[in-house]
Amino acid sequence: MLPSRATLQPRHAARAGPEPEATGVGTSARWWWASPPSPWGRGAGKGSGMGGHVAVKAVGCLLLAGLAFRLLCSISSPSPPPEVTKGKCDIFNGEWVPNPSGPAYTNATCRFIDDHQNCMMNGRPDMGYLRWRWKPYGCDLPLFDAVRFLDAMRNKAWGLIGDSILRNQAQSLLCLLSKAEEPVMVYHDKEFRNRRWHFESYNFTLSLIWTPFLIKSEVFENENGESTSEIQLHLDTLDAIWTSQYESFDYVLISGGQWFLRTAVYWENGKVVGCHYCQNKKLTELGFEHLYHRALQEVFRFIITTKHKPVVFFRTWAPQHFENGEWFNGGACNRVLPYKKGEYGGNDMDHIMKGIELDEFNKAVAAANGSVEKKLKLLDTYSLSVTRPDGHVGPYRTLYPFAKGRTNAASVQHDCLHWCVPGPIDAWNDLVMKMVLDS
Repeated sequence: MLPSRATLQPRHAARAGPEPEATGVGTSARWWWASPPSPWGRGAGKGSGMGGHVAVKAVGCLLLAGLAFRLLCSISSPSPPPEVTKGKCDIFNGEWVPNPSGPAYTNATCRFIDDHQNCMMNGRPDMGYLRWRWKPYGCDLPLFDAVRFLDAMRNKAWGLIGDSILRNQAQSLLCLLSKAEEPVMVYHDKEFRNRRWHFESYNFTLSLIWTPFLIKSEVFENENGESTSEIQLHLDTLDAIWTSQYESFDYVLISGGQWFLRTAVYWENGKVVGCHYCQNKKLTELGFEHLYHRALQEVFRFIITTKHKPVVFFRTWAPQHFENGEWFNGGACNRVLPYKKGEYGGNDMDHIMKGIELDEFNKAVAAANGSVEKKLKLLDTYSLSVTRPDGHVGPYRTLYPFAKGRTNAASVQHDCLHWCVPGPIDAWNDLVMKMVLDS
């Protein structure tokens, strides 16, 4: 049984140190236009970037005429997923089945949930989204066992590398692990973008590294998180914040994300080579697809060629579920049940980005010629995520958003990209544990 609502309240006295704002990328831009920075677009910090709505709508209307052509040019047959060893169950192919026992933890038992993903604390009234578990076809997926995981990870170090969706997953992992032992935060930067925890009894460390592009970038934002100039991306240079720490990790979980859809100027060999959606600039439009291919090529090349060989999990694209608009114009996610099999498979953007990931992953495995077969693994969370529109934060980013006198219900913004913790994202870590213990 879940605790009563009375127990699902903030436990500020138990918090260790300040809790930074959640920093989802929140940019649910379609590929035929560039959306404004979302209120969840920063690595950490205060305020929300809310400008540019009218301009974006106008641009969207002008460019919709070219949608059909771009769609034909952009969507190629996606690379097939890596084959599953014959006789083994494909843990990524399955369905959600009822789980009356509910989640492994709640906001009352875990203090590692960022406020913006703490749906229970923020007053989400329905609890049905917590009563499902992922069931692969042909086998069972064990629920996360913190003691078994930590026993296997004695004297090990993990690096979790990516954006706010990766941090969303890290919150879930910390909550699951804290059932066995409460970790101590031993490092954080000024904005809490980068953090490290230590599990003393197991001498296990978990580092969270903020790098939304994985490659070298210059992002220009004011203190409200609003973009003041185009992002500058160096396609041939990885972000040193993660490569400089790579040798210290025994396991790495890495992923791309929605930041790759943003307006940006692209550099290679110290020169500007093009851009994505740069207005009033005489630059070649290369598109975000080019960026994502190149960034992943550099990432996988580094993983394959560096002497240090940790076990690397590359997590696939995380779908969003905005309906009837985007985050800035009334888009919402109000569903309370998972999709049934075959009911929904994602939007055009999801298919493009997931296809790029599979293409570059398969190329990397082939190029490695067996040398990293047991070290580089695909963590394919897409299928189990795309069927869970009910698991997103939605309007419950803030405390009781519909409380009487607080605001007009129609003006409450929804976050249909990040996930409630606890919620479906816990199954991502069930997959991680299964893959770790099997290897």
